[in-house]
This record gives sequence, structure tokens and C-alpha cells, in this order.
Amino acid sequence: MKNSNQLKFVLTFIAFYLSLTLNPGVSAVNLQAPQQIIQQVSDTLQKQLQDDVFRQDFVRATQFVNQVIEPHTDFVRIAPLVLGKHWKTASASERERFTREFQTLIIRAYTRAFIEYHDWKIEFLPLDAAKITDKTVVKTKVLQPGIQPVEVFYRMFDRNGRWKVYDIVINGVSLVTNYRSTFNEDIQRKGSLAPVIDDLAKRNTEALKPK
Repeated sequence: MKNSNQLKFVLTFIAFYLSLTLNPGVSAVNLQAPQQIIQQVSDTLQKQLQDDVFRQDFVRATQFVNQVIEPHTDFVRIAPLVLGKHWKTASASERERFTREFQTLIIRAYTRAFIEYHDWKIEFLPLDAAKITDKTVVKTKVLQPGIQPVEVFYRMFDRNGRWKVYDIVINGVSLVTNYRSTFNEDIQRKGSLAPVIDDLAKRNTEALKPK
């Protein structure tokens, strides 16, 4: 996935968490369970991440975002989906490392995006409570000044009574599918998964060095 496309996915992902309370279409009392979880996350981030302390300390900001987002995003489920066929041949150590480094990649990317971009509103489409089972798709449109609305669908599932995000689909394109393509190309170019993880870990370390 190109950097511009990655940023687009990240921006809309953050917009989902940060802007639901601005939504004109659905009042809080009408939100269904998976939407309520996201709104709670949204409230927490909105209150804290406006603080200049986080804007001036990227490492601290990423730590806070990870703390808030991790319980509601299933990276353990996302990682195998992203690696696809390569997950089956990966060692236990490689699986653990990739999951950890991929989570760090996502967290630092949308932390950076939040610091740089913040002018969003969400049109939050209603969910039919009767159709919610252990999986659902939260459908939204991201509204930004001067830009056409972006359709953003959030694939969520219920794990032991807690709703978690496991994929985001933007204008019909899946975040998981895009990252799968990117990592597949990287693995083919480097010859195996291990050096791809090493490169990802190096980039994460460099990005999170204290300034």
C-alpha cells in the first residue's frame, strides 16, 4: 500500500474513534452495543489528546493511544488476516513478533495522523439491533471540509461479550487486504518473513525514539 493510501486508512480510522460524538444522524441513546463501545473510546480520546502534552511528546501520545485502543481492536485476529498464507508457515516467534510490530505500526501511524489532522465529522448510520449477532458492520461516512464524503465500514465481532474491530473498509477497499498485498510483496522481494519483520521493527524503533 502506498504511503498516501496508508494515511487515508489511518485518518478515517482515527476519525471513527474521535468524531462519533459529533455525528448529527444518530443520538447517543439510539446507539447499539458495538457503537456504544466506540463512543466510549471516542470520549476518552477527545478529552485527553487535545492536551499539548501529547502533541509535544509523540512517544507518550502513542502509549496513551495504544492503552485506549487496544482493548477494542483485535490485533491478534488482524495479524493472521494481514499475513494470509504466510501466517501458516511462520514460526511461533515470527507470529508473535509480527503481531506486536504490526500493532505498533498502526498505533504510531494514526497517532501521528491525529496530531496532524483533526477536522472530521461522522455520519453514523443506524444499526438494526435485530440483525446483530456475534458479528456486525458499523457503517459510517467521514465528512471533511472541501472533500467528498468517504464511506467507512467497520467490521466488528463480539468476543466474550466485548465488541472489537478487526477490519476497516474504506470506499469498498479493505485495510486488511491492502496491508496483505503490501507485506506479500515485501516477503517475495526479501525472500522470507523474518527480514520483513526485522525491517518493520527497525522502522518502529526509529519512529519512537525520544526526541
